[in-house]
Amino acid sequence: MTSRVILISPAITAALREARFDDGCPLDDSGLRQARAAAGTLPAADRAWVSPTVRCRETADALGIDAVDAAELAGLDAGRWRGATLAEVSEQEPEALARWLSDPGAAPHGGESVRALCGRVATWLETAARAPGRCVAVVEPEIVRAAVVQALGAPESAFWRTDVPPLAAVELSGRSGRWNVRLGRPLGATD
Repeated sequence: MTSRVILISPAITAALREARFDDGCPLDDSGLRQARAAAGTLPAADRAWVSPTVRCRETADALGIDAVDAAELAGLDAGRWRGATLAEVSEQEPEALARWLSDPGAAPHGGESVRALCGRVATWLETAARAPGRCVAVVEPEIVRAAVVQALGAPESAFWRTDVPPLAAVELSGRSGRWNVRLGRPLGATD
């Protein structure tokens, strides 16, 4: 039984533009326009999920995807760094930031480690693999990163080496324990 999982990153927000840890901000006007322009470009899906964040919900709605909130697809809990820019954290807690970026098991911000996130996403992928057909999930960029790391069997340290642009789709196909990754073009792009 082959399953297909299309992961879509949210459209652009002020937090993404400012390299700020998500603080629940909505899509900006540009992101909303781009998501609406991409509506109708996805193949039909049997199931649809969304990360329980404002930007993912607004992206799904703008794309015309009737998705169910999935708590297990929540973004990485950045603890006390939530709402801060990467530059601010780098200035205030340089050692903690360096440890977090180099050690997948570290969570100096008091939130979730990359290792814990990758484990959570791996569990979700196993569940998604049990259902045949195609599913679509509008998820935070770090969920896409964790899914790619898991699908490729890459070390957790590869998490930070995977860039996920706004409003991009990554397709995983296969079954639990064996996934193929198809890196696609941005939604709405034409050949």
